[in-house]
Amino acid sequence: MAVSSQERGAAGPDDITIAWGHTALTAEFAAGPDGVLRTVRLGPPGDAPAVPPGTALPVVELLAAGTGTEWAGQRGIDTAVGRRLRLRSHRAEVAGHWHRLRLDLVDETTGLAAALLLESPEGTAVVRGSVTVTNEAAEVRTLYAVSSLTLGGLPDPAGLDLHWAENDWLAECRWRSEPLRRRVPDLHHALHRQDARGRVAYSSRGSWPTDGHLPMGALTGKPDAGPDAAGAAWLWQIESPTGWTWESGERGAAGYLALWGPSDTEHQWSERLAPGASFTTVPAALALSRAGFEGALAELTAYRRVLRRPHPDHAALPVVFNDYMNTLKGDPTTAKLLPLVHAAATAGAEYFVIDAGWYDGDAGGWWDTVGAWQPAAARFPGERGIHEVLDRIRAHGMVPGLWLEPEVIGVRSPIAPTLPDAAYFARDGVRVRENGRFQLDLRHPAARRHLDATVDRIVGAWGVGYLKLDYNISVPPGTDTGGTSSPGAGLLAHARAYQDWLRAVLERHPRLVIENCASGGMRMDGSSLALTQLQSTSDQQDFLRYPPIAASAPTAVPPEQGAVWAYPQPEFTDDEIAFTLAGALLGRIHLSGHLNRMTSGQLALVREAVRVYQGLRADLPGAVPFWPLGLPDWEEPWPALGLRAADGTTYLTVWRRGGGPVRTLPLPAWRGRPVEPEVLYPAATAGTVAWSAPEGELTVTLPRSPAALLLRLRAR
Repeated sequence: MAVSSQERGAAGPDDITIAWGHTALTAEFAAGPDGVLRTVRLGPPGDAPAVPPGTALPVVELLAAGTGTEWAGQRGIDTAVGRRLRLRSHRAEVAGHWHRLRLDLVDETTGLAAALLLESPEGTAVVRGSVTVTNEAAEVRTLYAVSSLTLGGLPDPAGLDLHWAENDWLAECRWRSEPLRRRVPDLHHALHRQDARGRVAYSSRGSWPTDGHLPMGALTGKPDAGPDAAGAAWLWQIESPTGWTWESGERGAAGYLALWGPSDTEHQWSERLAPGASFTTVPAALALSRAGFEGALAELTAYRRVLRRPHPDHAALPVVFNDYMNTLKGDPTTAKLLPLVHAAATAGAEYFVIDAGWYDGDAGGWWDTVGAWQPAAARFPGERGIHEVLDRIRAHGMVPGLWLEPEVIGVRSPIAPTLPDAAYFARDGVRVRENGRFQLDLRHPAARRHLDATVDRIVGAWGVGYLKLDYNISVPPGTDTGGTSSPGAGLLAHARAYQDWLRAVLERHPRLVIENCASGGMRMDGSSLALTQLQSTSDQQDFLRYPPIAASAPTAVPPEQGAVWAYPQPEFTDDEIAFTLAGALLGRIHLSGHLNRMTSGQLALVREAVRVYQGLRADLPGAVPFWPLGLPDWEEPWPALGLRAADGTTYLTVWRRGGGPVRTLPLPAWRGRPVEPEVLYPAATAGTVAWSAPEGELTVTLPRSPAALLLRLRAR
């Protein structure tokens, strides 16, 4: 790490240069004659080109009431305050793995001070940015938008490809790409001497931060784009539990990138700052690599592992059985569960989760009555009630788990009238009602007390060691209760309070494992991944449609956190059983299915998959993903996912959903090397694999469809 200029204190307006970084990242900031501090270099040491003059962006963009922009249009950049912010001081420090640089700026006109905090873990080419705005004026100031991270001076858009990820319910993590120039037309900048007014932008909507799109994107250099772009990649994530926007486009005949949390235009967010008050943006992270998209994702995966809250589950990776998917589907009873408990234990499961419906006394009417979280006596008769099942789970050597949807109260719930109105989301004095539920506001102590009592009873008194926390409504734009100035601000404040509540739960119950679920992958954001142990990847019930989700999930979730359903059924063929199981073995296998109805041969196939998973799972926490056939299209007949373990071992899952029986996978990293491809699962297969060292290609033959193989490649 190096810092030039002053460590603290003011500097002259036109002679500031700040260098910062570590072994994997270098950054440089400079203020020219206009006094605006800009990022003029960012990238790997020795391979970070200087940003061309006139294309660098201010380190912070800020839109406030009465300020506006210097160039009207759709874009969030070129704000008047951003151009007026001047460096007041800066400070660098190292704390554990983290290198930090704080840049303190002020706009004398509005009295708004902006502190940009940049963080980067040692040895990882990722920078994380967040901004704290403080009102130093004597009057109230209202914020409309504040950037978390900006970067200008990227290569000409003609040399860049844009990547983004669509993320729908049952169809998560669908990456798309096209040339940036196709989205950002060439307007002959040299003639007009002005920038475009448009941009490429993606945003979220409501309280599901990953509904519609992942809060991620990337720019990659084309192979023929010149030395500054070829092979380069800029991959980002916005770590917001609610609203976010990222934008890219052309500025000064160069590409640019700006990452934002919620804003007034996109999310009805604004923040009124009284004198002395502050607001901090959601963080955003940018990974940089000269090894393309996959190289940048390897950096981002390493960063995610450093960022997240430590927990023993990240190394243990126990096998989870969940009774919901294509099995009990919200209708658990003692009679239905006990045979499944025995079968799951026989198959090798280590956790057994009772999913939705265990509290349902209305025989299927639980959707709008949830909230009390007490077991339904009709479902669990007898003196022990639900504890008969929990005890049986423990007797089989498994840890019991339960499903909860903590943030909602059903409109017919007996709990609904017992909490004050201020404990719920409301607009204009009326409770927000969505799909038969009211939304709790975790800023209110009554809401928090209700959930604390629930969790401490279930985990503390009942001995449950796993909570699947679901969230099945989205409430755009938010709430105007709780003293906030806008619905979007209320939503963000609640989301932050909810995550604070989760942290407190984990502090009280440090062995508890929490799965983050929101109708599958509708809350697959970086802030949630950093806090919870597992992430649901989808609710997809069709085993033939799950492979592209499972293959692409590691773009959003480290493999050891990505819960992938495996729901073999007794009516499946052996090929179909192996197909649905193989797809989960490079993630967190979530077993389901009527295992208790299977033949001994079918159950042996399940046990075999679990044993294989238990044999390789120690490699997952250090592995990085790659895609020998590229990130799969939704209709791709041959999806494939690879993981490279820390010791060089390579794992490959290959699915055949259609197409011809033979597919060749290029593996250039292994070219010229003797490789021993090994079929790990299923052991009995009609499939074959052949390795060609001169071409660096693996040929897989699967004569029947559907079929899948899990392979391991090691040097001879």
